[in-house]
Amino acid sequence: MRRKIAVIGGGASGLMTAVTAARNGAEVTIYEGKERLGKKILATGNGKCNYTNLQQEDSCYRGAEPGFSRSVRGQFTVEDTLKFFEGIGILPKIKNGYVYPNSEQAASVADALAMEIKALKIKVIQEEALEIQKKADWFEVVSASGTRRYERVVLCMGSCAGYKDETKFSGYRMAKALGHSIEKVSPALVQMRCPEKWFKTISGVRCEGTICLYADNKEIAKEQGELLFAEYGLSGIPVFQISRYAGKAVDNGSKVSCSIDFFDSMTVECLAEHLQGRLNRAMGRSAEEMLVGLLNHKLNYVILKECGINPTEPAVKEFHSGAVIMRLAKKYKNFTCNVSGLNPFANAQVCAGGVKTSELHPDTLESKKVKGLYFAGELVDVDGTCGGYNLQWAWSSGYVAGMHAACDKE
Repeated sequence: MRRKIAVIGGGASGLMTAVTAARNGAEVTIYEGKERLGKKILATGNGKCNYTNLQQEDSCYRGAEPGFSRSVRGQFTVEDTLKFFEGIGILPKIKNGYVYPNSEQAASVADALAMEIKALKIKVIQEEALEIQKKADWFEVVSASGTRRYERVVLCMGSCAGYKDETKFSGYRMAKALGHSIEKVSPALVQMRCPEKWFKTISGVRCEGTICLYADNKEIAKEQGELLFAEYGLSGIPVFQISRYAGKAVDNGSKVSCSIDFFDSMTVECLAEHLQGRLNRAMGRSAEEMLVGLLNHKLNYVILKECGINPTEPAVKEFHSGAVIMRLAKKYKNFTCNVSGLNPFANAQVCAGGVKTSELHPDTLESKKVKGLYFAGELVDVDGTCGGYNLQWAWSSGYVAGMHAACDKE
């Protein structure tokens, strides 16, 4: 007799779980409250769906137990991901290790998965699972249309990222009702909020730089790339990458700050020498005019002001000594701001935190507390960096949970 499995959630990890379990002989039912399967996939990769990455390092996956994902990813690797998706029609396009569908349409990935669900005759109930109860050796799943019985349940409900009201997300509540603990959840891959008033002046400016994050004056994260300044603070891929650490540090009551180096390929001495050369050629220019072409003019203006230099006064007057030149060079190499928090869950691509990995078997993703209960995807306390890593975790964890839910003995 085919084992009956309920997959709660029809996102990336839920679809992979369902396909894997069905391919291994299970009778699978998906519960999904949204109007279509894989809806969140449509927004990934700016609509192009960066569905994995050829470069895989443990550091790309975070959580209270950073190494937890290793055994899961080892059972369903990037090579397995490429083979799986090619098998359902997705030809890969690779750009610097980032993998996209050749169509460059996220809808292609969602549609291919949905067609595979249909081909495998997986039942889809377009309703939210309201409650799950563990009985003697089965589960009862309650939805608007009634109560149904299953031998195994896999929770693949994602996270509250993207929710305007995170209290409406039921995944953590459902996991807790089944006896699990939740690692504190905070937004991740999200913008950082900063209190300095000068952010309004440089809102919209983009600039390359290396950003260091500090908690109580101790460096806790560092990234390089294009930064985006906004009225509320900082954005851009490097900011997203370090945001989970900023959020955790703020939650812990630490004093959180950032330092930006706009010229990380130059020493402060070389930069000071370059600025001195500009001053020697200033020829009646103002301090602001002397810096034209160095960085965005709005950013130059703010940095001058932060150094106590009047942008409109003659350069030769304001830079009256080598000490002033060096002060400006140091500011370009160490432009600081404070971090008061993160933008809300509605703005976040993923969440940090979730079901504690210490309560799951790392080789199967089965609960250590409730036999027959499995977890996959973002509901678990594993979050990846930008670049296809969160989707790779969804595919790997979905495969492992689906295979073991279908095949493991009672």
